[in-house]
Amino acid sequence: MNILILLTLPLEVRQEYHHAIRDAFPEHTVDLVENVALIDRYLPDADVLITFAPHLGERADEVFRAAGKLKWVQALGTGVDNIADRPALRPDVILTRMHAIHGPPMAEAALMAMLALSRDLPRLIRNQQNRHWERWPARLLEGKTVGILGIGAIAEVLAPRCRMMGMRVIGITSSPRDVAGFDSMVSRDDLAEAVRELDYFILLTPYSKDTHHLVDARVLAAMKPDAYLINLARGGVVDEDALLEVLRFGGIAGAALDVFSQEPLPNDHPFWTLPNVLITPHVGGFNDGYARQAIPLVLENIRRFLAGDTVNMVNVVQR
Repeated sequence: MNILILLTLPLEVRQEYHHAIRDAFPEHTVDLVENVALIDRYLPDADVLITFAPHLGERADEVFRAAGKLKWVQALGTGVDNIADRPALRPDVILTRMHAIHGPPMAEAALMAMLALSRDLPRLIRNQQNRHWERWPARLLEGKTVGILGIGAIAEVLAPRCRMMGMRVIGITSSPRDVAGFDSMVSRDDLAEAVRELDYFILLTPYSKDTHHLVDARVLAAMKPDAYLINLARGGVVDEDALLEVLRFGGIAGAALDVFSQEPLPNDHPFWTLPNVLITPHVGGFNDGYARQAIPLVLENIRRFLAGDTVNMVNVVQR
């Protein structure tokens, strides 16, 4: 069997995945590619592809068309957009993903974003670079209202941590239900009304045709002028043109953006120059323990795949 790993990550992280899989299955071929532009020569023989969906970039359909022997894709992230939604992915190809390992890192990323925005960390850094001493009152998270769009495993970890900071927590979901850590839950159908009371609006919902531009000009216009938007989901969940407008003209106080419709974010994109925007390069769930958590799940799925036990593979999205 030919296993192909595509990872645009630091060398030591790529090698951690490669060595673990190669050493566990020495009788099989395990190839590692660090960029989708270099993948073509491996595709005709690939039986298995292991990657993060965004690492396929705009070549996803080309990859799936060229991989005629492909039988299984293991996504290393929770999101499977750019894999499951690609027309070239054959319906007989198994698709699995990661689940239940993103809660702590994503929760910490959300808390970091709220604190950085409320303390105006970008301004502090600019002042440090310019050796400029300037003081202003901090905005506290204590007593504020945070709304979380998308109630899954990550939100279930994040909500109690927000409450520990003294925040009121509102969940926004397509299927309202009682979840520990939330003060209330509202329907996604009422999104434009729900955001009116939020001080912080955190996006965690998966990207799909149903969530494409879910946060549009109408929703953004309903937010308070002193509210902050934090996108840890996918760029396509937000109408980025509409977001640019409200950020430029004070419709909201600012935004922390970890994900974008086009990644890497082009160096001429206006987001880079906005003083009320905090940009991070899709690192919300990326942490020094991620590979150690993900690799055992990958190895177990490979064992079951090789044994023909595809019914019991872990975190199956498509079979």
